[in-house]
Amino acid sequence: MTAGPPAAPAEPAVPAEPVPVLVINGPNLGRLGRREPGIYGAGSHEELAESCRRTGRELGLDVEVRQSDAEADLVRWLHEAADGEIPVVLNPAAFTHYSYALRDAAAQRTAPLIEVHLSNPYAREEFRHHSVISPVASGTISGLGAGSYRLALHAVAREVHGPC
Repeated sequence: MTAGPPAAPAEPAVPAEPVPVLVINGPNLGRLGRREPGIYGAGSHEELAESCRRTGRELGLDVEVRQSDAEADLVRWLHEAADGEIPVVLNPAAFTHYSYALRDAAAQRTAPLIEVHLSNPYAREEFRHHSVISPVASGTISGLGAGSYRLALHAVAREVHGPC
């Protein structure tokens, strides 16, 4: 008897009521499609946001996408998520490497928080190799372009819904 290929992981069960999820994008991500498309891709922030919302609907998640270049906005949104026990997909962008305020806000999470990056920080300049967010996140996904967000939303769905 030969064993077949390993079974794919079960998709999470989709509930009747979608679970709210915040996708929070940091500085310069509002310029996607215009800013270094060779690194960050040619798609706009709105295209990324629509992809996240569409993926969320498929997974029983009600995804709201926000973007700001201001650290205080990101901190406030993380507090809002913590207070509401709302899962977060966070691309802290440049704040990844030095924002202790953002790190401390992320540490207050009361639901899954997945750190994402479009590019692979470890394949870039050395200053990008350290994240102050990763130690307080549920997980980190990077280097897969918009796919990083889709995988993060799948991870959140699995955490909040469980496998089928």
